[in-house]
Amino acid sequence: MSVDATLAVPRPVAAAPTRTAQQDPAWVRWGLISIALIVVGVLIVIPVINIFVQALSEGVGVYWSNLVDDPDTRDSILLTLTVVPMALAANLIFGICAAWAIARFDFPGRTLLTATIDLPFSVSPVVAGLMFVLIFGLQGYFGPFLRRDGYAIMPYLTSFLAVVIFILMFFLFRPSSPKARRGLWNHPLPVLLVGSAIVFGVLFFGQQYFQVWPRNQSLKIIFATPGLVLATAFVTFPFVARELIPVMEAAGPDEELAAVSLGASGWQMFWTVTVPNIKWGLVYGIILCNARAVGEFGAVYVVSGHIAGQTDTMPLRIEKLFQEYNLPGSFAVASVLTLLAILTLIAKIKLERKVPAAADLPGPKTDEAQR
Repeated sequence: MSVDATLAVPRPVAAAPTRTAQQDPAWVRWGLISIALIVVGVLIVIPVINIFVQALSEGVGVYWSNLVDDPDTRDSILLTLTVVPMALAANLIFGICAAWAIARFDFPGRTLLTATIDLPFSVSPVVAGLMFVLIFGLQGYFGPFLRRDGYAIMPYLTSFLAVVIFILMFFLFRPSSPKARRGLWNHPLPVLLVGSAIVFGVLFFGQQYFQVWPRNQSLKIIFATPGLVLATAFVTFPFVARELIPVMEAAGPDEELAAVSLGASGWQMFWTVTVPNIKWGLVYGIILCNARAVGEFGAVYVVSGHIAGQTDTMPLRIEKLFQEYNLPGSFAVASVLTLLAILTLIAKIKLERKVPAAADLPGPKTDEAQR
């Protein structure tokens, strides 16, 4: 081998040193962790433990007696268990309808509807309660009518709701494929007009004939259970809809359109395609809505009138017992709310672990997610 050939052999190039990830000093990491643990312990852990310590300070027997033997406390628990499911059901129906309209359709007022859904986040609950008092109170817009003959509107309201349900059921069960439609399914307009008139008339005159609703009696909304339901539903208004809108937008309408093109009806498409795609967002919204409804105080305080045994929910009962210096009783009721909050938190954590990762969500995936 010649000298020139030896010199021509390329020499191996030393590999460039890899850049190690930078980390904060240990004292910074442990200092921030310690501060976070101290704040959480002082503001959350210690107060929660103190609630149970105070509730059980006089023994388990007194604790149980404060919850069961006190009729006003027992009524407050039952009232809370009545108001919360009703408000939750109303928000569940509205949330699904609003999320479907916003995620699937482009219509005038779509932005306004989205902003209106967020309104309870920016309005104080006390202001919300005052709003209902100004509308349905004795000196409000509908107060004189409700006081004179408030039940007179109920036959019209229930009949109208029945007509809306009839129309929705028609479109949900109507076959999406024109070939599968037979008979009256091909004539939606006359069916809806005639059917709505029959449903409205039968239900309206049936209520009048059987005197379902009392006459010449006042209908109490404020300082009664309906007012509590309205106030609770208002403050929990955004939770279900706000959880479902991004989920439905991410899923897209492709699978639903495919189901319709294959002949599925609206009801079949909803239960077999839409619900599986939105189930985690739906459950998450229900959990958040339930947690917010159980602990609502401000709006409920304004519309309830604070009537013991009638309009006191659990948060209001806690405040009243505390003002009466019945600390074991107030902490006993507070412990029940705390247990509900802990159960809600556990359900939330378990749900977050089951929620699929971003790469597994339906809809278009990015290159990075696919990799």
